[in-house]
Amino acid sequence: MIEFLTIMLNARRDEEKGATAVEYGLMVALIAIVIIAAVTLLGGNLSSLFNNVSSSIGTGSTN
Repeated sequence: MIEFLTIMLNARRDEEKGATAVEYGLMVALIAIVIIAAVTLLGGNLSSLFNNVSSSIGTGSTN
């Protein structure tokens, strides 16, 4: 009986390690998707902002 419980507990522990790895993989994928979406949405705005700053520095204006 004790051997059976030991085997079951060890099997359960191994299953949780696999589940944890999958959970971390899903979190990393979700973070990557959020970063890609943010860069895609804000990329055009940031590009125009840097172009405005660049042209302001190039002309010497003090806005």
